[in-house]
Order: sequence, then C-alpha cells, then structure tokens
Amino acid sequence: MSTIRPVYVVAGNRIPFAKSMTKYLGLSTQDLMTAALKALVDKTNLKGKTVGDVALGAIMQNPKDWNLTRECVQGSGLHAHTPGYNVQRACGTGLETSWQIANKIALGHINEGISGGVDTNSDLPITVSLNLKKALINMNAARSIGDKLKILATLRPKDLAPSFPAVSEPRTGMSMGQHTEKMVQHWKIDRKSQDELALASHQRAAKAWADGFHSDLVSSFHGLDKDTIVRGDTTLEKLAKLKPAFDFTGVGTLTAGNSSPLTDGASCVLLASEQSAKEHGWDLQAKFVDCEVAALDYVGGDGLLMAPTIAVAKLLSRQGLKLQDFDFYEIHEAFAGQVLCTLKAWNDEAWCKRLLGQAPLGEIDLTKLNINGSSLAIGHPFAATGGRIVASLAQMIKTSGKQRGLISICTAGGMGIAAILERV
Repeated sequence: MSTIRPVYVVAGNRIPFAKSMTKYLGLSTQDLMTAALKALVDKTNLKGKTVGDVALGAIMQNPKDWNLTRECVQGSGLHAHTPGYNVQRACGTGLETSWQIANKIALGHINEGISGGVDTNSDLPITVSLNLKKALINMNAARSIGDKLKILATLRPKDLAPSFPAVSEPRTGMSMGQHTEKMVQHWKIDRKSQDELALASHQRAAKAWADGFHSDLVSSFHGLDKDTIVRGDTTLEKLAKLKPAFDFTGVGTLTAGNSSPLTDGASCVLLASEQSAKEHGWDLQAKFVDCEVAALDYVGGDGLLMAPTIAVAKLLSRQGLKLQDFDFYEIHEAFAGQVLCTLKAWNDEAWCKRLLGQAPLGEIDLTKLNINGSSLAIGHPFAATGGRIVASLAQMIKTSGKQRGLISICTAGGMGIAAILERV
C-alpha cells in the first residue's frame, strides 16, 4: 500500500469573472478554461512539460465538450502526454477536482496535478424538443426529398421551440432561489441582514482588488483585467430598493443584490508533493489537509443548501478540530441568506442533534469570514468557484502567516463540500 504524503497548493489562476451574456458572449466554455489553464502553465514554467493528471469540470456543458479537459490540456502549452478528465459535482466541482488530484498525489500515484472548473451561461447547451429530435433523425435516414418533407410536415410550431437549461431542481421543480427563500423563512433571516452581508462582500472584494490581492491570481483575458461584478460603491440604501427576485408573494427577501449573479469564468489550481515542488522550484503556499462531502433530504424539508453544515461537522470530527479553530472562513455565497442560515444552524441545538448527532458547533468570528469578498461580489461561474476559493485561501494563508482556513461550498441536489487548508 502507498504511504500517505502531504499535498500542497502551489499556485492558482483564474480569468476575470464577468456577468453572463456580456463580455464573454461568443466565446466557448473551452475558450475560457483553456485561457485560465494556459496562464497557470505559463506562470509555473510548465510549458512543454507533463503533469500527472488534470481534472476539470463544467456544469453548463455542451455535448461537443464531452472531452473538455483533454481538449483544454492540448491547448494549454502542457506536453501532449498530459492526461485529463472531466468531473461534475454541481457548484462543488472546482473543490471536488482539487480533492481528487490531492488524493492521487497523497497516495503517490502522481507527483503533481491541476484541478479546476469553468462555466459560462454565454455558451448555453441549447437543445431541441423530443419531436424535433426524432424528426431530424428520421429525415437523415429518409431516401428522398419527398420523404423528408413528409416527416417535416408532422412537426407543429411548439416542436420547433428550443429548450434552455433549467436552474430548477428536478425533484421539486423549484429554483435554487426559491429553495433559499424557504430556508431564510425557516431560520428567520431578515432582509436587512442579507443586504448587510452582500454589502460587506462587495466592499471587501473592492478593497482586495485595490490592495493588489488578485494581481497574481487573475490573468487578463479578452480585454478584461478584473472582475466586472464587484460594486465597491454600492450602499445599503441601494440594495434595499431592489425587488424580490424569487418570491413575489410579499414576503420574499432574496434580491438580485443579495444573490450571486449568473457569471462566466474559469479557474484552476496546481497541487504538488513537496518533492515535486522542490524539483520544479515552486514555492509552497498552503497544505491541502482534508476534504469532505455530504448530502441531506432537501425534498423532505432539510433545506436545499444546508448540506455544508454536515460536511464541515464530519471534517472537524475527523481532524479533531473545533469550528472556532480557523483564521479564515471561506463560505461560498450562493445567496447571503444561505450563508446566514448555515451560520445559524451550526449554533442550533435541535439542528445539530438531528443532522449532526452532536452538540452545537457554535459561532465563528465574523471578521474572519470571506475577508476578500466572495461570490455575491466576485460572481459565481458554478464549477469555477471551488478553484477560485482554494487559490485565494492558499494565498491568504501564505501571505498572512496565519495557520488554518476552512472552505464550505453548497451545491445543487442538496449536497455540500468542505475542505481545510493549513500553513506550510
């Protein structure tokens, strides 16, 4: 059996995140992911070299991208002998890929690898109706023009309408925002608290850009040098004027301002063993300690985006840590309300007893939460968020000299994924 060895985050890179249907309209998923990967290859001097494996993923993926990762690898500057494969765990994809690459390194199967993810709603996989699909197949097999026209004549106007990807849960028919509305009502999270968290995210993200935090994490692409969604000049008054976006019954509190926007972007992370880092002359940023995934019964009423509470609890138990033993908390901001529900649940006796089988985990120091902003301000290109957070947290630990950081990401399907990074 292989000996378990430590794994380190060496470097990360992403392209600027942009509001969907704007700056990256006309570009493909592969274009975005290849750009982020190529920039990482260039800055870590991997051009023409082989790495052990590359794991990337996307949620909004076109059928033409069935071998997305391998195609991106071949356009990245890496040696053609570098393998690659696709991964998908909803919004946790970017962290899941890091976990998989880290495990391969820890077991000695590879010495270094790259993880990451991409999503662009500007390259939607639009499909056709079942009737049109059948007609097209039959027309392709038809021998004469007359036969083809007869098949075409069977179609009705409704059959010609394109089908767009849905953001609703198949088992409930509800969108993620609608599910979160139920969560904030259950946990009694008010509108003002959500707007305050959104404001803090924008202000912190704007300050991080002004302070140069992102200068080594974000590479220019397609005329953009920085994220387009950050609004450092927004105010509580401006946020308060926005109308509910998901619940129109008069009690809705989720708006476009306290919900993450539809975003295009890509990110990737280089992980390695200590030996590989020395051989390549790479500095180590942080140790990738552990990761955990969990799921719950959201159909039965547990709350669609509450599974990170379970993942974090399992992770802490395995590592012998308390929720308060961290210098940084990177909690993905799918919605401000979702973050606040998670924080409240960790300190709720009934929730922790029923879902976690233990006493409450307690509260965290909110001055350590998302200190450089998160998805509400930076954006959330689904599969790219995990890579963004891993790279950012590793840099925060490296430059601050602090000890430890916790990552928590909620996903569609009632799942959650969490990870721990530590100082080298």
